[in-house]
Amino acid sequence: MKHIVSFSGGKDSTAMLLMMIEKNMPIDKIICIDTTKEFPGMYRHIKKVQSVCHIEIEIIKIDFDYWFSKHIKTKGKNKGKKGYGFPDFRNRWCTALKRDTIKKTEKTYSNEVIEYHGIAYDEIDRCKNNSGRNIQYPLVNWKITEKEALEYCYEKGFDWDGLYDDFVRVSCWCCPLSRIGELKTLYNKYPKLWKELQAMDKLSYRKFRSTYSVDELTDKFSKDTEQMKFIK
Repeated sequence: MKHIVSFSGGKDSTAMLLMMIEKNMPIDKIICIDTTKEFPGMYRHIKKVQSVCHIEIEIIKIDFDYWFSKHIKTKGKNKGKKGYGFPDFRNRWCTALKRDTIKKTEKTYSNEVIEYHGIAYDEIDRCKNNSGRNIQYPLVNWKITEKEALEYCYEKGFDWDGLYDDFVRVSCWCCPLSRIGELKTLYNKYPKLWKELQAMDKLSYRKFRSTYSVDELTDKFSKDTEQMKFIK
């Protein structure tokens, strides 16, 4: 039996991993899927977790840029188009890509596999999405909520360089499913990442959001900033 921890680097999976280590639970492998679109603070966080973890965190990169704008579709109504573009609620191809990458990795093992996912107790409904797979949810079993998971990580000295002060979710910085307020924070605090997002917008056949393109958000946030300066 192989015990594999799915580690995203977020508060829930971090709390789960650290608690599993504290409880001396069996861990054979820790897998972290790198979309290459993580915040700089997240990469530093993962290195910090590795420094206190006796098991190597296996980082598997996926070619986000290829699937985003270069892959040529061979079937469906979008046949011939390049890339999947920005995801939306109906087409979260990036999430599926991460899940499929883990599945492919697990198939290389001859042993039976148990996955451990960092889903908090107050998000227990998410566990239903993985029915039929041999997955355990330690935080659910321990009744650890998202808030408690974050507080636990802070107590252990992990702060993600303040990412959770600005964002509810700290996964891919280019996610169009982020809240408008969080996108505004990205625009104001991470100008280099915002410029990259503008470049990505020109490569996507799908609009960034149903209501805004990246350029439209740039114009909106710029005006908001100027208005705030005027008020002050």
